[in-house]
Amino acid sequence: MTAASRPPSAARRSGLAGPAIRVAIGFAVLSLLSGAFEAPDLFSRGGIAATFRFSAPILLAGLGALWAERSGVINLGLEGMMIAGTWFGAWAGIEWGIGPGIVAGIGAGVAFGLGLGVLSISFGVDQAIAGLSLGLLAAGLTRFLASITFATLPGGSITTSPPVPDIVTLSVPGAEALLGPADRAGIPILSDLAAVALGLLTDVSILTLAVFALVPLTWWVLWRTRLGLRIRAVGEHPVAADSLGIRPVRYRYLALGVSGGLAGLGGVYLVTVASSLYREGQTAGRGFIGLATVIFGNWNPWSMTLGSLVFGVTDALRTRQEATVGVLLAGLGLLFAAVAFRRGLTRDGRGAALFGLAAGAMLAWFWLVRIVPAEFVSFAPHLTTLLVLAYARQRLRPPAGLGEPFRREDAG
Repeated sequence: MTAASRPPSAARRSGLAGPAIRVAIGFAVLSLLSGAFEAPDLFSRGGIAATFRFSAPILLAGLGALWAERSGVINLGLEGMMIAGTWFGAWAGIEWGIGPGIVAGIGAGVAFGLGLGVLSISFGVDQAIAGLSLGLLAAGLTRFLASITFATLPGGSITTSPPVPDIVTLSVPGAEALLGPADRAGIPILSDLAAVALGLLTDVSILTLAVFALVPLTWWVLWRTRLGLRIRAVGEHPVAADSLGIRPVRYRYLALGVSGGLAGLGGVYLVTVASSLYREGQTAGRGFIGLATVIFGNWNPWSMTLGSLVFGVTDALRTRQEATVGVLLAGLGLLFAAVAFRRGLTRDGRGAALFGLAAGAMLAWFWLVRIVPAEFVSFAPHLTTLLVLAYARQRLRPPAGLGEPFRREDAG
């Protein structure tokens, strides 16, 4: 049976088998390295929890970017929308409780998303300039609001808020009793698998669960509903969509509202789950990193989720032991060596040389020094962003109408 004649379900299973095998091999290699070089917190439940905690706001920003860009609008205002979500989420949470805080943060993001629509769609301002301007507006506005609210409260200041109420966490009943002994047994691979499972099944915030549930929901709406089809049609060719009776302006406004709401929820996540209060500069470029995950995932929510986890790992490294970072560096060196070998088999001499040189440098550093400077670890998420963009640029398939303004009078 040829690949073309396989049933869709079989093709999907065969397509998933390769990545699953690669993930399993990578996990086994890192597990063995962590045991050999005494990096026990690489796959600890705390490390897994930290990875998901740092990945969630990046994933929300990425989903926001996906909605906007699938409609044809470049949303560089994600950072500002997240900033608005942090302040309004913290303020409403302190005043009225966590539920109103979540609603206020999402509402602030929606307002900024629609504001981007007014500037870029209705007034024709360049989309990039409009988005960056909203980011500056959000930073200045929240600082002013903090000066007249948080600065007057006990425990607050112009740059920080008093503590924000916590969000409920959940644990699967019996998970600790079932997996705890395996976690503590110290058996290579098996104990690390148990620790990963415990990190996913115990003390998980309900907001974290909701964030990752938004991934299949986004996929279903954008790829399996009439609404999603129209949004994607507007992003591919707004003039053609308009000729079929689909109103590009309406659907772009709708997509930007959803985009802003998701980014605002990412801001709420930062002040409730990732932290317990509002701090100025708390987003730390996560809106732009979220935009990079969309490029990493080629405008697909499933691949984008993997990208957010990659960035989450690099972000979580700042809370791990120095030996853990060294082991990850060794693992990355082995990965690059495998890629170099594969490029050599395909007679890609240039690619084999570049990946081989990088692998040699990483493995030599690990063998001779082993410790990665803390300054480099702090910069790791941003460096990963640059590497991802450089690697992905040749295989990108963005929406054809991305960044193109639409005016009905021009279409006519």
